[in-house]
This record gives sequence, C-alpha cells and structure tokens, in this order.
Amino acid sequence: MVSALLTALPTLGRRGATRSLLATLSCQRALSAAATPEKDVIIIGGGPGGYVAAIKAGQLGLSVTCVEGRGALGGTCLNVGCIPSKALLNSSHMYAEAKNHFSEYGIKFGDLSYDFTAVQKQKDTAVAGLTKGIEGLLKKNKVEYVKGWGKLVSGTEVEVAALDGTTSRLRAKNILLATGSEVTPLPGVPIDEEKIVSSTGALALKAVPPEMVVIGAGYIGLEMGSVYQRLGSKVTVVEFLDNIVPTMDAEVRRTFQRTLEKQGLKFKMGTKVTKGEVVGDKVKLTLEASKGGAPQTMECDVCLVAIGRRPYAKGLGLDAVGVKLDARGRVEVDSHFRTSVPSVYAIGDLIPGPMLAHKAEEDGVAAVEIIAGKHGHVNYATVPSICYTHPEVASVGLTEDEAKAKGLEYKTGKFSFMANSRARAVGDTDGMVKIVADKKTDKLLGVHIMGPNAGEMIHEAVLALEYGASAEDIARTCHGHPTLSEAVKEAALATSFGKAIHM
Repeated sequence: MVSALLTALPTLGRRGATRSLLATLSCQRALSAAATPEKDVIIIGGGPGGYVAAIKAGQLGLSVTCVEGRGALGGTCLNVGCIPSKALLNSSHMYAEAKNHFSEYGIKFGDLSYDFTAVQKQKDTAVAGLTKGIEGLLKKNKVEYVKGWGKLVSGTEVEVAALDGTTSRLRAKNILLATGSEVTPLPGVPIDEEKIVSSTGALALKAVPPEMVVIGAGYIGLEMGSVYQRLGSKVTVVEFLDNIVPTMDAEVRRTFQRTLEKQGLKFKMGTKVTKGEVVGDKVKLTLEASKGGAPQTMECDVCLVAIGRRPYAKGLGLDAVGVKLDARGRVEVDSHFRTSVPSVYAIGDLIPGPMLAHKAEEDGVAAVEIIAGKHGHVNYATVPSICYTHPEVASVGLTEDEAKAKGLEYKTGKFSFMANSRARAVGDTDGMVKIVADKKTDKLLGVHIMGPNAGEMIHEAVLALEYGASAEDIARTCHGHPTLSEAVKEAALATSFGKAIHM
C-alpha cells in the first residue's frame, strides 16, 4: 500500500500523497496496538497485595494480568519473610519447649538434638506448597500470570522484561502498582547474605552460628534473634533507640523485653553500629553510643541487619510517566489509591500506612473494588500488628502514650496471664492483656496482648474496634472457660468496672 502511494505521487500531488501515507501508517500502528488485547487492569507485583488484588479482580469479572519478576508468587512475605520465618519460629519453639519445659509436664526422653538441614527443608516445603497454591488460585480466577519485571511506559502501558529474555508490552485501562518493599541498608555495614545478612540471608543460613548480633530491635530482629537463640546461638540485639519496638505500648514493651532477657537474649540499647566488616571467619563491628561517645568493637559469627524496610519503586518508570513520590520515597495516593496519574493506582508497602502483608491484602481488595466501580475502603486504625516471638505480642488501636499525646481522657485496665486458668494449666503464664478506653464514653481506643497465641486473640479486639464497641461490651460478652481469651474479658472488666473477677 505504501509503495502504491509513492507511485501515485505525480497524480495525487506531493501534499495529498503525504497526508494519505501518514493516515495509512497511523492506521497500521493502531491495528498493531490492537493486536495486544487491552485488559481492565494490569497488576505489577505478585506479593500479598498484588496476588490478592488479582484474585479479587477476577472474582469481580475484570480481565486482569499479574506481572511478577521473582519467578514465584507470594512476594517477600511468602518467599523470604512472614511464612518461612514462622516455620523457623515454630520449629525452634518446639525444640526449646522440649529442652526447657517438657520435664515440667512429666515428659522424659534421652538425648535431645535437632537436624538444622531438616528444619530448613520443612520451611522450604511449606513455602513451595503455598506458592503453587497461589498459582492455582490465579488460574481458577482467570488471571493471566506473566513472569517478568514490569515497567510503566505510559498510564495504560507496561513493558515487561520476561524471565526468558524476551520483551513485550501489555495494555490496560488501569495499572495497579504492588511491588512491596526491600530491606533498608545500613551505611558502613555491607550485606553479603553469608556473614552479614538481611532477613533473607538469616532464613537460609547453612548452620546455627555460635554468636549472632542483630542490628535493630524491631519485629524482624526480635523474631529472627529468637529463632537462633532457641537453637543455641548467643544473641545480642543492638538498638539505636532506648526502647525495643517503639510502636508498642510502653508498659507492654518493658515487660516484653524483660521476658526476652530471661530467655537469653541480650540487649545493647542506645547504641549505633558505624561499621561492619568480615575479618577472617568473623564479623567485626564498630559501635558507639547513639548520643556520641568513644567507639568500641564487637565480634560475632553472623550479623543480621534488621533496621527496617523501604518501598521498592526502582525500575518502575515512575518518573517517566509522572507518578509522584513523597519525601520518604513512598508513592503518593489519594483516598482511592489513585496516584498523580489517574489510571495508575498503588497499594501496600509502596504507600503510607503500616508495612504489613495483611494491610497490603486489604489495600489490594479495596483498590480493585474501586476500579470496578464499587466502594473499597481500608481502616488503618484497626490494622493489627503482631510479633511472633514467644510469648507473642499483638496490638490494635492506640497505645496509652498515643492516647495521651492526642490529649484524650482515657482509662486503662489490665489482666495478667498468671491469673488465667488456661495459661496456668498449660504452664504458659508470661504476659498480660491491656486495654485503653475513653474515660467518659468507655469506647475502646486500643488493645494490647502479650502472651501465648496473642496473634490469634487480637482479632476479637480488632472486630470490637471496627464496630465502635465499648470495654463493657467485651466485659459482658460470655467467653468460654477455660480459655486464654478470658484474659481479654477480665481486662475489659478491669477497664469498664475498675475490677477484674479473678485478680
């Protein structure tokens, strides 16, 4: 067709033929673009936020493609985070219980040992099974799964560098960014994932190190430190601040630290690490007081850097299409998860809010509901936080200090697991339930649980806060006996009426 137009130039005239040629080429480009079917939504990232969003989108009848570059679905959480760490926590907890407490229950046995290779294998088997399960769920809900790294080309186009080396472009009416977060590096302490490790390397150690230093007393550092301490490591946690887990209620936090110290964890608070290097088969760390002071050195076999996580936005082409970031590198979104580019949305660790897998899942569901023309919403005030040590620590809502900072008139009530019949019967009595409520209205403001199965028990409080319940509502709700959950009822009695029954 093009050659025919060129032949006709003398007849048509140069100007007319040129117009015809351009129109033809434009038509050909349009036909080429149309060869790639336009989806309703493309999701970049197959972690908890991305794959859940993809499934929900499929359930809502949207055509959807999920692009994931890891080669396995589930993101950090399933592959190198939540799930494998909980597997190691469970294995190490069972070993520690057998070693330290079985005799209290009248259970006797000979020499006790563990096979660390088998411990790691059980973890890997759990991860592999869950990953395949997610692939099955995507297929069941008619989600196209593309293995590759996605990058924005425009507000409706994504370029995918596939794992097989090919490159392609996908088109959609809407694009949802769900690429999660990555480990925050510590200047001067280069991670090699063998001697100086991130949480990823800590999950894949080939042997239990005799001595481990954990930099950072947050959830990840305390969980992984607990794993290796139970298995025989001498673990020291170095924290820049004067408190562990600064987001935790102060009273609960102090009790929690004392309990971890009784288990064998050591803490160096108010201390910063300025340098880390591998010397021979040891890691040599240079430390100094956070407020300044003479440097000191410390050696260990493995050092875990666990100072937090940051949004993973590199390589997404955000600048090129005009997606704005805030000062902390998070994607700016409105109340509908929409970025500065109207057809591009973002969820999970990429945007403000708690960096938690379950928060990302809720974001994903709400975002695709909005894309589908429905009403999606996430109440970040009722997103629970859980530390999976033993005892566990779980919380939702305001801490006492936060209520005080807001100028609220509040009251508190507490109940110790030492006075809970189920905890006493099973010999697991460390911890307490603490409730913060409005002093005048009795409305719940926050609930904090440190104790066995706290991560399961917290959801009674989550539901209560979501529905605007009072402490008295929980206090007057019948709880089964004997259960650990009775401690929540007793704490509610202490909050609403000033006295618990069993304390």
